[in-house]
Amino acid sequence: MAIDLYYTPASAPCRLVLLVAAALNIELNHNLIDLRAGEQLTPDFLKINPQHTVPTIVDEGFALWESRAISRYFFNKYGEGSTLYPEDPQARALVDQTLDFDLGTLYPRFAQYFYPQIFGGAPADEGLLKKLGEGLGFLNTFLESRDGEYATGPQMTLADLSLVATVSTIDVAGISLKPYPSVAKWFELVKDTAPGYQTANGEGIRLFKELIDNHKAKTEL
Repeated sequence: MAIDLYYTPASAPCRLVLLVAAALNIELNHNLIDLRAGEQLTPDFLKINPQHTVPTIVDEGFALWESRAISRYFFNKYGEGSTLYPEDPQARALVDQTLDFDLGTLYPRFAQYFYPQIFGGAPADEGLLKKLGEGLGFLNTFLESRDGEYATGPQMTLADLSLVATVSTIDVAGISLKPYPSVAKWFELVKDTAPGYQTANGEGIRLFKELIDNHKAKTEL
């Protein structure tokens, strides 16, 4: 039976869930949620997720939200034989650390800098841009210091799929990755090797770029 996914494809956390599902060959029932129309606040959705966030899944009556929790759940239930979440305690700890870095540092710094401009019409804050650059610098250092081409070692893991959803969003927002050569190199690798990348992430990135372009068109009138 397919898992119900409630999502909006332009969202980086939603695209992480799509990427993990693609990598593990998990069948999903796609339920689009229009956040601007307030569909996340309907009584039916609030019964599923009182926090009214996306992505949210329902798997045989079990509801779960928060993209990285969903990613781990997918692996734990459906990931037999996969190396996306290694069994070795130290290798898994590095994956968890990197997932937490994306959740607690990199993605929030992008969101704090960019989303007020797109959704609130705020001017760009150079201080917040500097903090985002610092976060990208941290990632660049991680990639330089770890043993392998991927985020935590020689194999792709959940950490790569989480980070690529964020980094692709940063990239399409027009923030250059050139000052971070290891990030740029890793980004190209994951785009080429993540299963189903174009469908799971590329389509959502296209929609996010349309949102950015529409905003720019309105502000330039």
